Parts: sequence; C-alpha cells; structure tokens
Amino acid sequence: MNIFLKFSVLVVVVLLSGCEPSGVKERPVTIAGTSFPGTIGEGHWLEFHRKLEAATGGRMPLRLLIHGQLGSEDQLVSGLRRGRVQFANLSAMAVSTVVPEMALLYAPFLFDNEAESDYVYDRYLTPLYSELLAAKGLHLVSWYEIGFIQIYGKEPLLVPEQMQGLRFRVGAGPAARLFAKAIGADVIPLGFADVVASLQTGLVVSGEQAVSLYARTGIAGEAPHLAMTDHSFGVSAIVASKSWWDGLSEAEKAAVMEAWPPAPRTRADVRAESAADLKAGAELGIRVHRISAEQRDLWRKATAPVTDKLIKTIGGRSADIYAVIQAAREEFRESASTLR
Repeated sequence: MNIFLKFSVLVVVVLLSGCEPSGVKERPVTIAGTSFPGTIGEGHWLEFHRKLEAATGGRMPLRLLIHGQLGSEDQLVSGLRRGRVQFANLSAMAVSTVVPEMALLYAPFLFDNEAESDYVYDRYLTPLYSELLAAKGLHLVSWYEIGFIQIYGKEPLLVPEQMQGLRFRVGAGPAARLFAKAIGADVIPLGFADVVASLQTGLVVSGEQAVSLYARTGIAGEAPHLAMTDHSFGVSAIVASKSWWDGLSEAEKAAVMEAWPPAPRTRADVRAESAADLKAGAELGIRVHRISAEQRDLWRKATAPVTDKLIKTIGGRSADIYAVIQAAREEFRESASTLR
C-alpha cells in the first residue's frame, strides 16, 4: 500500500469514528442566565439541566452558562436572536429592548398582591406576550417571578418626599426611569453588575429591587435599609430561540417543557426564599421597614402619572394590554368576593 493510499484510509477511519449513530442527531444547546450561586434560581436551573439531560439521553448536549459567563442580559438577548444561545432567563426589562410592551409589566402599582398577579398572568398575559415574543423570534416557555419591588437605601426611605435629589440607581427600560423622576430622585442608570461598586463609591445611595435580587447579591451589605413599598411587580421570562424551538421534534419540546419546573412551583419557591431572607434580616445585615397604608398611598399618589406616560413612551399594543390587565383585575376581585 503506497503512502497516499495509507493516508486516505486513515482519513476515512477518523471521519467515521466521529460520526453520530444512525438516526441520532445531536442538538447542542447553550443555556444562559445571570443567576447567583446558592439561590433558589440557581437550583431551578440545575434541576432543569439534570432532567433534560436524562430525558434526551445525551442527544441534546447542554452547555450550562447560568452565572453570567456570556455577559449582561442585553448580550443574552442578542445571543438568542443570533442563534448563539438557545435557552435563557431574561428580565422583562431586558426583553423590552425587542418587545417594548414588556416594560408595561413594571408599571407602578399594577398589581395589589401576588394572587391577583398570578390570575392575570396565567389567564391573560401568557397568550398575549407569547404572540408578541414569537413575532420577535422568541418562544415563551414560562414566566419566572422576581417579586414585588422595594426601595433600598443607606438610610430609611419611607416616603417619596425623602427621595428628592437622592442619587437613585435605575436599570434598563423606561418604567424605572419614569418612576424615579416622579419621586424627584436624581436618576442614575446603571447595569446590575455595577450597583454594588457604585454604592461603595457613593455614585448612588439608593435604588429599587426585589428581595430575591437584593438580599444575597451584595446590595444589602452596602444599602441595608429596605422599605417594603411593593410599588411594582418584577418578572422575568424563560425564553427559547424560536428558530431552535421550531426545529425540535414534538417529543423534544415535551422534554424541555417537562424539565423546566412549572410556574406555580417556581413562584412558591421564590416567595419562600424571599420570606426567609426577610425573616433573617438581622443575620444578613438588612433593616426591614414595613411602611403604613398611609405611607404607601403617598408612593401611589406620587407615581400616579407614570403609567400613562409609560404607555405613551412604549406605544405598540401597550394601551390595549393595560386595558386587558385592568379588566382581569376586576374579574379577579369579583371572583374572590363570591368565594367569601
């Protein structure tokens, strides 16, 4: 056998050794997020990874990059739309860069309590936003609760009057910016990764965040006073690249859906973790301030113009969606009253 023939045989052997078994097609999946180690959110991701890996028998190789390895949420949105990321958890504010109507979900005092929000999301907002996301190349797998948003600061901030001129951190999206302007704060836009350092240097002295993203992320250590304003309701979306999702078989889609924990369970888990963190406030260095009904009314009154401004800023279908939310809230109140 001459040298050329020997080389040709070697190449064929190497190529054949790397071939997939007949009829089996691997579908590599990059799963991305910005969760923190030791939190219930990380636990949900690890469970998802374990279950999906077992259900697909290795035919869907998984890359679990859930601790911000791929960058900010804005970078994850870009990765999903470019096909570099297949599955991710994104805050509504991050998704609002491609679906502006998502910003409406952070309007101040949109919901009175968790039961009301559950009712509206499950019955009305899921189909509405599934359609809007699909039009932008994203498939909505599930909502993921962040929780009611509170005011944190280096000092107790119990009424809007105290916010005048304070350097207040806001995240992406118009809702936070309009809220901060309404309470007279000095608006400082910052990415989440920059919050702790900015509190340390004094660039900001206050901001807003849900307990789930405040207690164990370093923010509480720098701004230990937390006023329980419950002024907006934070959610994120578990989404998949629609082009990737549409290419899955029905069995593979079912495997993905069954691997991700259902929304009622993730909600209960996040709420339990947040309640435990508040109960352990002293151990975590948190000073929890339960504001009165009169104080909450002051926050509500100060931010009353924000929703109309937000709808005008967002445009699109936001006015219609807001009308749906209000009708659904009334429906919920009526149904709740008949059960009493």
